[in-house]
Amino acid sequence: MQNGNTNGESRRLVTTSELGDGIRLITLDNPPVNALSFVLCGQLLEAVAAAEADAAVTTVIFSGANGVFSGGADVNDLGRLTAAPAAGTKTIRDVVDAIERGRKTYVAAIDGLALGGGFELALASDYRVATTASRVGLPEIKLGLLPGAGGTQRLPRLIGANDALQIMLKGDPVKAPAAKEKTLLDEVVDGDVVAAAKAFAGKPRRRIAKLQAQLGIKGMGLFATPFVVAQAHKMVPPENNGGFAAHKLIDAVQAAVELPFERGSAREMRLFGELLQSAPSAALRHVFFGERELSKIPGLPAAEPVAIKKAAVIGGGTMGTGIAITFAEAGIPVIVVETKAAAVEKARETVFGMFKYQVDKGRLTQEDAWKRANSITFEEQYEELGDVDIVVEAVFESMPVKKEVFGQLDRLTKPACILASNTSTLDIDEIASATARPDKVLGLHFFAPANIMKLLEIVRGKATSPETLTTGIALGKKLRKVGVVSGNAFGFIGNRMLFDYEAQAVQMAEAGVSLARIDRVIKSDFGMAMGPFAVADLSGLDVYHFISQSQGGAALGRVPIIEKLVERGRLGQKTMKGFFDYEKSVGKGREPIPSPEVDTLIAELAAQAGIAPRSDVSDAEIIERCIYPLVNTGAELLRTGVALRPGDIDLVWIYGYGFPPHHGGPMWYADEVGVANVVAAMERFGWTPDPLLVEIARSGHTIAEYSRELVHA
Repeated sequence: MQNGNTNGESRRLVTTSELGDGIRLITLDNPPVNALSFVLCGQLLEAVAAAEADAAVTTVIFSGANGVFSGGADVNDLGRLTAAPAAGTKTIRDVVDAIERGRKTYVAAIDGLALGGGFELALASDYRVATTASRVGLPEIKLGLLPGAGGTQRLPRLIGANDALQIMLKGDPVKAPAAKEKTLLDEVVDGDVVAAAKAFAGKPRRRIAKLQAQLGIKGMGLFATPFVVAQAHKMVPPENNGGFAAHKLIDAVQAAVELPFERGSAREMRLFGELLQSAPSAALRHVFFGERELSKIPGLPAAEPVAIKKAAVIGGGTMGTGIAITFAEAGIPVIVVETKAAAVEKARETVFGMFKYQVDKGRLTQEDAWKRANSITFEEQYEELGDVDIVVEAVFESMPVKKEVFGQLDRLTKPACILASNTSTLDIDEIASATARPDKVLGLHFFAPANIMKLLEIVRGKATSPETLTTGIALGKKLRKVGVVSGNAFGFIGNRMLFDYEAQAVQMAEAGVSLARIDRVIKSDFGMAMGPFAVADLSGLDVYHFISQSQGGAALGRVPIIEKLVERGRLGQKTMKGFFDYEKSVGKGREPIPSPEVDTLIAELAAQAGIAPRSDVSDAEIIERCIYPLVNTGAELLRTGVALRPGDIDLVWIYGYGFPPHHGGPMWYADEVGVANVVAAMERFGWTPDPLLVEIARSGHTIAEYSRELVHA
């Protein structure tokens, strides 16, 4: 599904032409991805009806302009479907129903992408031909939906329920050669796909809807359907914790196996409607649109990004190596400057090991892996950086160290070179003061592991030029990151919020709530990727302690728990003991184990500070005390202009900290709960809600509505 051209009402989005021998070509033309908007579907339905009415036409070939068959439904239109659609509104379901009733032979000539409704159009056709580079799939699950134009009914009939479920539950596109192996496609060609599709002209109709769906599991007939369905439901998350659409999808596929096509299709339509009205789908669509807003920076003068042809990274540690790999994967040669021989050797092992893993998984050819690995070179001196276009500093999180590095870079790189810091908390303006080119300085805060995590905070200093910021945004896209622009403030967006989140978890632990219970509730009940204490152990308690010292010694809790743990050498996963103990489990990685030593220490420190234990803390209160500080700090960041939009904050926390996408991010979640309810809970806890939250609560607006009004104003 794609966000397509919403101005299609003024032009033809569907064109027809005659290819001779009774063949009519119907072409979708709605740039950039031929999104199946209401307008396009109306025109497409007219074109199908005209072909059916023309006795001279024996075969219809569907194709897409712009090198794309169709990226699927226009997501803008989905919101309109939640209300009563206008009379006469046509969707892709109307089109595939007309094809199903038709008498002509239909062939889908697929180039580029055929996703969602685009692939459902292909499945409704009799034959499917694609170019080698094409990809097909049904990604609706990623928007909290299921295929709503017959996909859940036709795909199980074509390849079996088991394989169909795997494709739809993952939502990832399938490359054309693999799709042909799975019998999703009839032919894959290197050349002209429309010419190849003509070979199917006049062949007998072949309706997938007429087939009987099979389970597709060796040794199991249809009698095993109830057992297989029950197992499928057990393998996806609970409905209230991110699995709502998955369970409905399984129900729809069960209908394909057990019911005639017409009844199964009716059930699919009902389930699609339920999902479209659901809170998880609304949240996921918010994430979808939020990503498309990221590069729109209010008030930013137009500027062309600098071409990044060669890059450099300062520091060959875990973060620096991950950043270098990220550049190499984007096809940008990169120099890593590292003065320690042991660190260089370890970095080389990491680089070649990672690319070997990609080859072993079939994601890269040996040739491509070798090329990418060798595009990363190692040097000991900054003097080798004279021709690079950007340098990313990834050294120790210390202002004096970073300023010294930037001073050297300023002297030894070309004047046009952009200087970026990977700092996670420090002042970009102060770092820039060590150079004579503050306009060329910005923050590029990658998240560990940098070659895997999708988030990139792009930090704008007070002197950062429009050209430099635009280059940072363009580079983020080239590196395939979700790039979020942040103002320059302590911790930027993500880490500024993280410390308040962790502080509340620590304070509940001081009151006697077990660390394991807090993590369990936040992870298993609310849906975060990790609990707050596991996150702290992964990041390193010494890092938290260092940052608290650099901020004047402010502790996360009311007593110095982290300081005492660091004194005992409990630094987190790096020492196999932190808030939790750790041991390497085969196939599971490092599993957190509650530590009696830590429990005793926290109890002793709390008693000394006169903190009374509580036995009445509910799971709901644990969620509120952890999540609502994110909302409060997020409101502060919006009010002070550090964050541009609530959606930017939500994306930082989804892609950088594992916030559950089905809750849409902290700010969307506050709207879901009700801002007035959030404020009331904060006041009940004795907190001071941010003035912006109070104002929004009084207005009766949502955070999203309030922010849109500010932008328009």
